[in-house]
Amino acid sequence: MQNDARAFWVAAPGRGELRTESIAGPADDEVLVRALYSGVSRGTESLVFNGRVPRSEWERMRAPFQAGDFPGPVKYGYACVGQVERGPASRLGQTVFVLHPHQTRFVVPAEAAHALPHDVPAGRGILAANLETAINGLWDGQPHVGDRIAVVGAGVVGCLTAWLAAKIPGCSVELVDRNPARAPIAAALGARFATPDAAAREADLVVHASGNPAGLALALELAGREARVVELSWFGDQAVSLPLGGAFHARRLTLVSSQVGTVPSDQRARWDTGRRLRLALSLLTDPVLDVLFTGESAFDDLPTTMARLATGPGDVLCHRIIYPG
Repeated sequence: MQNDARAFWVAAPGRGELRTESIAGPADDEVLVRALYSGVSRGTESLVFNGRVPRSEWERMRAPFQAGDFPGPVKYGYACVGQVERGPASRLGQTVFVLHPHQTRFVVPAEAAHALPHDVPAGRGILAANLETAINGLWDGQPHVGDRIAVVGAGVVGCLTAWLAAKIPGCSVELVDRNPARAPIAAALGARFATPDAAAREADLVVHASGNPAGLALALELAGREARVVELSWFGDQAVSLPLGGAFHARRLTLVSSQVGTVPSDQRARWDTGRRLRLALSLLTDPVLDVLFTGESAFDDLPTTMARLATGPGDVLCHRIIYPG
């Protein structure tokens, strides 16, 4: 049985298009999923859309169900929620999260379709991928009860990191961003808000998620003696200059990279990416996370939507794509 589907492709750097393709019916161990929502992971997908993935990272940056190759044509994305239309009887009708590009219908191995908890709305489920990144970042940061934690960059990943950190008993969390419109969002997530010039110094842990080299320099400035600074941003092909003179060595700071593709070494004996994703899905029951959705548009408009988000996102946090019924 053949099924038509439409998918979003980066046809060339800076230009997207919708393409029609045929998909075969699922095998016994597969499911056919009809997409309901997908999310634009604005930082990474902007780099992909603009052709800014360095050649050295073309293989490491491949998404689980990516088609094509960088810089394009490429079908890329990893935050989709849909409903199982065909597959094993026990899976029919399930609402599932899949690390799949933007596409109306698709077939994946049944084990790659993760059932949403019954109390997680489908439209919120697309946060799972970014929440995994935040979880991994805090694992790499190794926060302690009572720590003073600064999160630089109030994008989706930064906001989710601050929200998780604020749940640790005794921790004081400050979300730092140049945009004062993020202040009420920080408050809703249980964190203080500060602009860069007003941010508190002497943090026990700093997580950088702004995607801006100036933000990483600020993160080093906010860190207290022997503190850890976790880098969650990915700069693609952009060279980054850091102020590693001055007090960097005197304060014995530790700069740690964090990448969601790998579980930290001290967790790896007990955790894999599947267990981590199930944890992320279980945490999405909190309705406060809906403050992170600041825009939505139809799947048919995705070529123009992606072009806009990749060049002038404005106040957008998580942009949700809605699929036709």
